[in-house]
Amino acid sequence: MKHILITGSTDGIGKLLALRLAKEGHFVAIHGRSETKLAATLKEIKEQSNNENILGFLADFSDLKAVKKMVKEVAEKMPKIDVLVNNAGILTTNSKTASTDIRFMVNYFAPYVLTNGLLPSIKTSEAPRIVNLSSAAQSTINIQALEGKTSLGANEAYAQSKLALTMWSFYLAEQEPSITVVAVNPGSLLNTKMANEAYGQFWSPAEKGADLLYDLAVSEAFESVGGAYFDNDKGTERGDFAEAHPDAYNGSKIDELIAVTKMLLLG
Repeated sequence: MKHILITGSTDGIGKLLALRLAKEGHFVAIHGRSETKLAATLKEIKEQSNNENILGFLADFSDLKAVKKMVKEVAEKMPKIDVLVNNAGILTTNSKTASTDIRFMVNYFAPYVLTNGLLPSIKTSEAPRIVNLSSAAQSTINIQALEGKTSLGANEAYAQSKLALTMWSFYLAEQEPSITVVAVNPGSLLNTKMANEAYGQFWSPAEKGADLLYDLAVSEAFESVGGAYFDNDKGTERGDFAEAHPDAYNGSKIDELIAVTKMLLLG
């Protein structure tokens, strides 16, 4: 039995993954930003899996204070984390944050803060894994946009936030060689709420992404693939490891991203 935390798991591929893992008897923690939806998903997964070892954590990832509060709650209830799947993400939104674009907040800063806060729990695992949900959409980061000094369109902010997550994934893999850290494009336009709200269409079933996340999370075949990028758009049935955006391999750009990130989070 593994102890697994999946963010953004009240619908879409996160929920499918949580249910599959729960049915196999793992200790599964889900996360959502809607109290009602979180409670309903918890009940549903427990009933369908006949597994009571299911926890729920509530946090709005556009609010880093809420993320930090969640870190404390998770650390108390999960002193050991074998697998962390940073699945929560956002593309379209009606809400506005005070400065930094909400896509940078939810897709990059929130998983950065959550993961670093939970490293002590992750390091208690014999073979820990961190799976970060990137995207086929990756675009060179505008540092001024990251700092909240200039605005971007929704798609561009999304692509930049996903590249930031990928660059940080590679950095974390180097800093923590005992942890298998993987960035993954789970598949473009899967049949999920986010894709349907943004584009009104889908190319592949959500299960395509959930099945890949399952393998990256618990399959022995992916035990030692840290610091890599998996692209599920490659091929028809299952993707393969591939090259991410060139900036993800640029040491000076990664160093700049991490330095600015640390500065902003301390500010």
